[in-house]
Amino acid sequence: MKITRISTYQVDLPLHEGNYSWSEGKSVEVFDSTVVQIETDAGITGYGEVCPLGPVYLPAYASGARTGISELAPALIGDDPRQLLVLNNKMDRLLKGHPYVKSAIDIACWDILGQSAGMPVCELLGGRFAEDVTLYRAISQRPANEMAQNVASYRSEGYRRFQLKVGGNPNDDIERIRAVRDILEPGDKLIADANTGWLKHEAMRVVNAVKDVDVYIEQPCASYKDCLSIRRNTTLPFILDEVIDSIDAIIQGANDLAMDVVNIKISKFGGLTRAKQARDLCVSLGIAMTLEDSWGGDIVTAAIAHLAQGTPPEYQFTSTDFNSYVTTSIADGAPQRVNGRMSASLEPGLGIQTKLDVLGDPVWTSQ
Repeated sequence: MKITRISTYQVDLPLHEGNYSWSEGKSVEVFDSTVVQIETDAGITGYGEVCPLGPVYLPAYASGARTGISELAPALIGDDPRQLLVLNNKMDRLLKGHPYVKSAIDIACWDILGQSAGMPVCELLGGRFAEDVTLYRAISQRPANEMAQNVASYRSEGYRRFQLKVGGNPNDDIERIRAVRDILEPGDKLIADANTGWLKHEAMRVVNAVKDVDVYIEQPCASYKDCLSIRRNTTLPFILDEVIDSIDAIIQGANDLAMDVVNIKISKFGGLTRAKQARDLCVSLGIAMTLEDSWGGDIVTAAIAHLAQGTPPEYQFTSTDFNSYVTTSIADGAPQRVNGRMSASLEPGLGIQTKLDVLGDPVWTSQ
């Protein structure tokens, strides 16, 4: 089997809530997503998606994804999309860094591999360990009472895990954490995600002020060194996210006892192939994971579901259903939330049927 053509599409994904706000005043109203279509001489077509969380979150941005794909794609024509490690090594030689650029290509190739094998992607990623996976709901940064009301609303929809966007004024963040924890029930999990937004002294104030609260602290500071300093001064369970971007980062964190949970974002690692390597390492090290991506629609959500469902449940801390946050559907067959949980498709590949009428004309094609 050979790749015959690669095309990219651009699609806007508006939010149901109007905007999404997180640390340091960052906010996005419409997400700019890129869909990759890979056609083959076997008549099988695969789809992938990458959607950076705006240009101010990670070193990634939407138009950069499309530019990078147009740089890589011509060199992949004629390659076998099922030889995933070969293809990933080639992409790494041709374009140093920029893993998010490679992610949608890699996801589309997994979609092709699954269709070719007649198997869902999760079964190729390790097997289907459970009937479904647990989801969290990200709670956009607002005043404390509004965030508590939002949590109560989502809890009524079946969510039991909540990622509270903090990383602002420490006094406000302490109030946010306490207000939300007060309305939760035993067994509910609360994550205070600062998204790198605190300086060390601010993070120390917050963790000391909420040390009696049942809450996880996620990525309090921008650097690994500063996060490690906070980790060593709190007994609260600790999650690392933005600084976990490689196998080396996971190994260092494990050696330093720097975290209890890591966040593995598919596009941050460069696609499902590298994310699987990171996931398998974490399983070997006994580290639980949030398995997700930076953002996205139906195709990203499908990829998340397959990666999570191919993970032993005890290590699958949580995941998310980004397609429920946005108003535009770009594919049928994508996982849908049911009582705070979702399931990967039973159909071959990602199990999605992309809505080309929604995507419109490609913005770039290799031929």
